[in-house]
Amino acid sequence: MFDYRIEAGNPVKLGVTKNGKDINFAVVVRDGKDCSLLLYRKGSVQIEAELPFREEMQFGDIYAMQINGLPVKDYEYNYQIDGKVVQDPYAMCIRGREVWGTHTKELHELRGAAVFDRFSWQGDRPLMLPYEECVLYVTHVRGFTKDASSGVRHPGTFAGIREKIPYLKSLGISQLELMPVYEFAEYEKRTASRKHMPVHRLNGERMNYWGYGNANFFAPKASYSASGNPVKELKELVRELHKNGIELILEFYFPEKTGPYLIRDCIGYWMAEYHIDGVHVNNQGVPLEDLALAPGLSGIKIMSESFPLDRIYDSDYVPVYRRLAEYNDCFLQNIRRFLRGDEDMLMQVTGSIRRNPEQEAVVNYVACHNGFTLMDAVSYDVKHNEANGEENRDGSNYNYSCNYGEEGATSARKLEQLRRRQLRNAFLMVLLSQGVPAIYGGDEMGNSQQGNNNVWCQDNELAWVQWSRRKADRNLREFVKEALRFRKQSPVFGKRREYTMKDTLSKGMPDLSYHGKRAWYGEFESYNRQVGILYAGCYTGTETCYVVYNMHTTVQELALPTLPGSERWCVKADTGREVHAFYKEGEEPFLENQKMVSVPPRTILILAGRKDETD
Repeated sequence: MFDYRIEAGNPVKLGVTKNGKDINFAVVVRDGKDCSLLLYRKGSVQIEAELPFREEMQFGDIYAMQINGLPVKDYEYNYQIDGKVVQDPYAMCIRGREVWGTHTKELHELRGAAVFDRFSWQGDRPLMLPYEECVLYVTHVRGFTKDASSGVRHPGTFAGIREKIPYLKSLGISQLELMPVYEFAEYEKRTASRKHMPVHRLNGERMNYWGYGNANFFAPKASYSASGNPVKELKELVRELHKNGIELILEFYFPEKTGPYLIRDCIGYWMAEYHIDGVHVNNQGVPLEDLALAPGLSGIKIMSESFPLDRIYDSDYVPVYRRLAEYNDCFLQNIRRFLRGDEDMLMQVTGSIRRNPEQEAVVNYVACHNGFTLMDAVSYDVKHNEANGEENRDGSNYNYSCNYGEEGATSARKLEQLRRRQLRNAFLMVLLSQGVPAIYGGDEMGNSQQGNNNVWCQDNELAWVQWSRRKADRNLREFVKEALRFRKQSPVFGKRREYTMKDTLSKGMPDLSYHGKRAWYGEFESYNRQVGILYAGCYTGTETCYVVYNMHTTVQELALPTLPGSERWCVKADTGREVHAFYKEGEEPFLENQKMVSVPPRTILILAGRKDETD
C-alpha cells in the first residue's frame, strides 16, 4: 500500500525537485487533460502506484504534486496524460536504455529517475575562456573512441573521452564540442518516403547514430556511460577537462515547437548541474534573443548559425565578454572553393580569414559531421552514400571538393603527396583565421568515411574515428600540433578585435594589408588565386608576419614589402614540406631575394621579419 502523504506541490520549477523530505513533481499538461503520476520500483516496469493530480494540484497548465518522505532513490516514474504514458521532459535520468541499440517497444519500458547524489566538484567552475584563446575540437561521444584503434579501456563512452584528454591537450585544444549527449532513441520509425533501409535497422526502424530529433534533453545518455552512472561519469569528464584547461561545449538540437521555456530551463540546468561552458544550438525555432539576454545564462557561451544582434545589443555596444558565436558553413565553402582553385574567390577568402566582429565571435572550420571529412574533401568529387540505403540520394550534393584526378583512395605517390599538401593548406587557412578555429575529430589524422557525407545512420567503422598509425597520418597530426603552437605563440592571430586595414597609430603601415606582384597592391581579379597578407608587427608588439597563399597550379611570384631597419624576411613554415613544415626556432632560413618570393603551386608560406644575426 502506498501510504506517503500527498498534497499540492510547488509549480514554480518543473521536473522533480527536493526540499528536505518533500519530493515535488511538476509537469506541463495542456488543455486540462487528466494526468497521473506513475511510480515504479527501481528497475521494474510494473506500476506500483498511480497518483492522480487532483484539482487543487493544477496551476494553469502546470500540475504539481508533493510527496512527503518518498525514498526517491528507490523509485522511477512516468506520467500518464490523457491515457498515454509519457516520460517527463525534465527527467534528470532515463532508465531502460542502458545498452546502446536497445529497442524499446513500449513507452512504459522507459522510466524517469531523479538523481540528487552529491558530487565533489573540488572547486570546479566553468572556465570562461575568451573566444580569441579557443581552439575547438568537435566529435561524437561514441564514434571518437569506439574503434579498437583508439586504444581506450572504455570505448564509446564518456570515460573513453576522458582517457583521450592527454591527447587533446597535446594537440593544443582548448574547447571540446560533443554532438548530442542527452538521451535519444537509437532507432526511429521508417517513413513512407524511406523504403530502402540502411545497414543498421531493427524491427523496421532506422539507426539514429548522431542523435538529432526528439529526446530527453535533461538526461545524459545512459549508453554513453561505462560505469552505469551517466550523471556522475559526465561530471567527472567535465571536471577533468577543466583541470586540463579545456572547455566543454554541448550541442543541442531542439525540434520545432519545443517550448522556449524548456530550452531556456534546459541550458540553465546543464550550466548549473554539469558546469558546461557553452552550447551549440540550432537556429530554427530556438529563442536566441531570449537566451542571449537571459541574466541567468550570462556566463555561458552560445553558438548558433546566426544571431539577431540588432535585437540583442545596441549598435555601438561592445560586450566585455563575448558569449555569442556565429557557427555556419560560409567559411567552409569559401576555403574549400579557394583550395581547389575556383575562380573569383580571393575577396571572399581574405574576408573570411580576417573577419572578427566585436559583438560576436565566429567559428571557422573546413569540415564538420554534416558533409565530407577533410580527407574525403580532397579525395572525392562526389558523395558515395550507397551504404545508407537511399540509392545515394541523401546527403548534400554540394561538397566543394576535388579528387585531383582519381576518385577515392589512391596508390599513386604524387597524387597522395598533393592531397596531403592540400590537407596542410586547409588546416593552415583555418588555424591562421581570426575566428575560433574548429577541427572535426579525426581530420588531424586523415580520417576518411570513404566518401560518405551523411553517416547519420552508420554505427560502424565508416562513422567511427580510425586512429591511424600510418606515417603520413602521424606527419599530418604533427603538422596540426605545430600550427596550433605557432598560432598560440603569435599574437597576430586570434585577436580580440578585427584588423582595421588602416594606419590608425601612424606607424607607417596599416595593421593588415594585401599584396600581389607589387607590394601594397592586392590583385583580386577573378583569375587570380594568390595573395600575400601582411600583419604589421608594430601593431602587435611582435615580429611582422607575412602569409603568402598560392592555390594556382603554377608557380607565382609575389612582392615582399620592405621591412623596417635591418630586418630581413625568413621562412617560418612551408606547406610544400611533407615533414616539419614549420622550421624550428632559430633554424628558419632567410630568403636570398628580399624583393620577391617565388611560391610553388598549391602552397602556403609563412614569412617573418627579423634581424639576421649573421650580418
